[in-house]
Amino acid sequence: GGTVIGSARCQDFRTREGRLKAAQNLVKRGITNLCVIGGDGSLTGADTFRAEWSGLLADLLKAGGITAQEAQHSSCLNIVGMVGSIDNDFCGTDMTIGTDSALHRIMEIVDAITTTAQSHQRTFVLEVMGRHCGYLALITALACGADWVFIPESPPEDDWEDHLCRRLTE
Repeated sequence: GGTVIGSARCQDFRTREGRLKAAQNLVKRGITNLCVIGGDGSLTGADTFRAEWSGLLADLLKAGGITAQEAQHSSCLNIVGMVGSIDNDFCGTDMTIGTDSALHRIMEIVDAITTTAQSHQRTFVLEVMGRHCGYLALITALACGADWVFIPESPPEDDWEDHLCRRLTE
């Protein structure tokens, strides 16, 4: 993924100069097809790249960064966007790429923590990712039989700490 290859949240790509460099890299390598797997930022970036493509090629050609033959060969950039977000918060999909893997990893951790919690007779709190979407937290809570779950879609009431402590001592 983007985290491994170092492209995740690439600040350079947010600027036209960064996209110009990316375009030159694609053209020089003869790449005319791109599959973008990501969330809102990645897909928005891909759409911006698509919209600017002909202008990027023109600028590169004018500056001598690519040849006329390279520009002609790369005149069309085909982009496919696939939703890849552990948040599982994209309308129209049953499950986004990455969600199942994230749930699997979370359940591995829950299994490891549960043993320790039981042996020490302690309560453990686990925070999972999901930004503004509580899908991972909710499904994890259901899968592991959690006593309590907080999700952004239904924020806790002001006295949740007292209520939680009362429930734990019952």
